[in-house]
Amino acid sequence: MTTFGYFLSSEEHGPRDLVRQAELAERAGFENLWISDHYHPWLDEQGQSPFVWSVIGAIAQATSLPVTTAVTCPLVRIHPAVIAQAAATSAVIGQGRFRLGVGTGEALNEHIIDTRWPPAAERLEMLEEAVEVMRKLWTGELVTHQGKHYKVDTARLYTLPERPPPVYISGFGDKSVELAGRIGDGYICTGPNAEFVQKFHAAGGEGKPVQGGLKVCYAEDAAQARKTVHRLWPTQGIKGEASQLLPLPRHFEQLAEMVTEQDATAATPCGPDPEAHVEAIKQYVDAGFDEIYISQIGHDQEAFFDFYAKEVLPRLR
Repeated sequence: MTTFGYFLSSEEHGPRDLVRQAELAERAGFENLWISDHYHPWLDEQGQSPFVWSVIGAIAQATSLPVTTAVTCPLVRIHPAVIAQAAATSAVIGQGRFRLGVGTGEALNEHIIDTRWPPAAERLEMLEEAVEVMRKLWTGELVTHQGKHYKVDTARLYTLPERPPPVYISGFGDKSVELAGRIGDGYICTGPNAEFVQKFHAAGGEGKPVQGGLKVCYAEDAAQARKTVHRLWPTQGIKGEASQLLPLPRHFEQLAEMVTEQDATAATPCGPDPEAHVEAIKQYVDAGFDEIYISQIGHDQEAFFDFYAKEVLPRLR
């Protein structure tokens, strides 16, 4: 049965607001949480980017909902041995409700400690090795690893959950989807792409969870909602590889100047019509997603949760 979760935007909201939204999501009837893991927001206008691991610890104490990072990049900015410790502690404090979502990342967040940004094929290699390193450490054994991309010298994790956290892999191309099916415990995608879901299943992911996410903007005035989306998330209208390659929010702002309101909102339900929200979410249901996460753009969060609790989630169920 499909479940519906809330997608916490670390780019738009500070840590206390994110914890409060997690509490509101649980009260509104959402069943799971996603949380983005960024060092920079996409645009200065978004204005936030708290350290996700601190926020996850606070959420674990404030709610009983499962949390997945969507997604963490364990390649450059933070060594996979450190991510392994963070994920293990999150799984302990969350009493097994934590899932580690990983991907090959963006220069926006990863370039801060290394000016070289590896090409996509190399990052996929790095991701596979990073997952190997983390799983070794989650055994609780003393680990020494001499790999192509990573070295670990006699490291052991002492604080461990009863079971290792599941690793869900994000993928938007054939090679990354194949990797997700081959080594992942689940798959993450941010578009209702049935073909990718099928490829994930064919590559070894049959029976494993598939998570998908989308952004919406509830407001009483649909025109105002579209303006909010265009102001905060014009990056939704930027196509191609720019999201992986550009290093600073100002570069995205420069590209965003060419994005029209229509392009920014093309895939985003805006306004108070519950059927528009339901139709967008059902695209993911029809594409075969098991867990669907919805993010409200903007600061009108309490009205959004009230709207979804009364008008949208009952229609979906």
